[in-house]
Amino acid sequence: MITPRRRALLTSDPAVPNLRSHRRRSRTLAVVLTLKQPTRFRPSLNSPFLAKQFWNCPPEVEKEGIVMVGIGGPSGSGNQELGPSYLFSLTWHGASATDHSLFLTFTDFSSPFSGPSGIKHKLEHCGVSASSELVVEVLSRIRNDWEAAFTFFLWAGKQPKYAHSVREYHSMISILAKMRKFDTAWTLIEEMRGGSTGPSLVTPQTLMIMIRRYCAVHDVGRAINTFYVHKRFNFQVGLEEFQGLLSALCRYKNVEDAEHLLFCNKNVFPLDTKSFNIILNGWCNLIVSTRNADRIWQEMSKRGIRYDVVSYSSIISCYSKTSTLYKVLKLFDEMKTRNITPDRKVYNAVIHALAKARHIKEAVNLIGTMEANNVTPDAVSYNSLIKPLCKARKMDEAKEVFDDMLKRGLSPTVRTFHAFFRILRTREEVFELLDKMRELRCCPTIETYIMLIRKFCRWRQLDDVLKIWNKMREDGVSHDRSSYIVLIHGLFLNEKLEEAHKYYVEMLEKGFAPEPKTEKIIQAWIYGRQVTQDRVTDLHDDQVEHDTLRKKDKAKPSKFEKEKSFLHKPETRRTGVADPNKSNSNVLLVDYKVSAKRACDESILIFP
Repeated sequence: MITPRRRALLTSDPAVPNLRSHRRRSRTLAVVLTLKQPTRFRPSLNSPFLAKQFWNCPPEVEKEGIVMVGIGGPSGSGNQELGPSYLFSLTWHGASATDHSLFLTFTDFSSPFSGPSGIKHKLEHCGVSASSELVVEVLSRIRNDWEAAFTFFLWAGKQPKYAHSVREYHSMISILAKMRKFDTAWTLIEEMRGGSTGPSLVTPQTLMIMIRRYCAVHDVGRAINTFYVHKRFNFQVGLEEFQGLLSALCRYKNVEDAEHLLFCNKNVFPLDTKSFNIILNGWCNLIVSTRNADRIWQEMSKRGIRYDVVSYSSIISCYSKTSTLYKVLKLFDEMKTRNITPDRKVYNAVIHALAKARHIKEAVNLIGTMEANNVTPDAVSYNSLIKPLCKARKMDEAKEVFDDMLKRGLSPTVRTFHAFFRILRTREEVFELLDKMRELRCCPTIETYIMLIRKFCRWRQLDDVLKIWNKMREDGVSHDRSSYIVLIHGLFLNEKLEEAHKYYVEMLEKGFAPEPKTEKIIQAWIYGRQVTQDRVTDLHDDQVEHDTLRKKDKAKPSKFEKEKSFLHKPETRRTGVADPNKSNSNVLLVDYKVSAKRACDESILIFP
């Protein structure tokens, strides 16, 4: 079902654009055009508009000149306005230094005319030829918007002198399966078969993509059925393919199902060290269950399966995460007695266990031991030190390790900065570290932004929450399901119910399935709001009815009010007086309009 069109981000005030660019690959540049206020472009003759500018371009682009090709508005439109933050991808085609064509493709489909039909219209009028690099890059940019990605994919497939390769098909199938559009993904797989028109493009990796996506949604039955589809495509089903299935199941925490599958198929796929290591790694590093890890460890011993360095790496990592230092050191010494040389992963796990137990000196010495044994420390080795130090709030020692890491020429990873982000206490420190992160060319990931959104929501700094939310788009990180859920929950905790509902609707429009908890919260709020509105309406109706009744009661005076007002009204009495002009003595009515009070005061006697 096609979702409603995206919410408008358009205003009409002109502004000066600010272009910020950075290198992504040797031949691909990612350009983020951030408009402090919307900028108005005027396409000529309904053709794709051209703008030749030199806005802080990289030197290599500035020398050649830059031609920015955008997608024009609908036929007959006058001005085209771009919203406050749009992401462009500048792809460099061509081989020679003198023949470079620069294509600037518009990949933020958030305008009100950017439904599938709107995107299709823009693409058909952009006048740009498709290429393999372009398709892969654009699909990577909009991977969280499956409708936009699929529309672009279909458009590219119809372009002359271009045909999708296995790489592009795999990118699109992965996007569809991630958004649980499995039927559409299988349609593409059937298209890859080619039928009688050409060779099949389906590979075992194609089926593995589907297996992994089924495992991600914990649909183990369909994952296993897809595994047996190998025979339908005439692929051999051997031990390697079976171990790929086990690995996919364990990767998404279906470890119990993977273990059951392993022992049920022991006659078809013989048990070996690698198969057991997959299950052991699932219990150790994904579930982190020492009880089950010990059980598999003992099972390997009973069945005569030899341990290798991967086995020890997994179980030592498990005990390291559960802060069981004596077991870590015992297994580390056991490796030496079995003549199994520790690798980098084993050393990193032991360093992490020592640092968590606050044996910092021994952990640093172990890094020296690694180098003496010709095992080069990497960024993960230093992260194993930095993370426990940050948790223990030993900032000075963590910064010393970080500086030593930089001196050795090692580039910090995202996890390095995450360890520091978790213990920061002010917004100034957060944004300073973000700038440091970009300075060292370590791009923030979706996990980074989710962590910061959650942190600022706890601090009740909603301006910074929205600043981070908009910064995601500027940095080329599209909003996914997890980021929407975190933002909605944070806004609810800060009593911003209307804003939370707005982002909830936006999440549904993008095709993201809400968490049951999120849906319950939203539905409860909607119900409560409706009940409150009904009560307000009822109270208003009751008030109007009460006011009407009061007016009617005032129109009918009570007995007391009648008696009270009688003393202040003029009095009319009948008096018998003979008319001298007439023969008969008729009684005339004479009105004596005298106040009763005055009559009493002046002793006026009126006889009947």
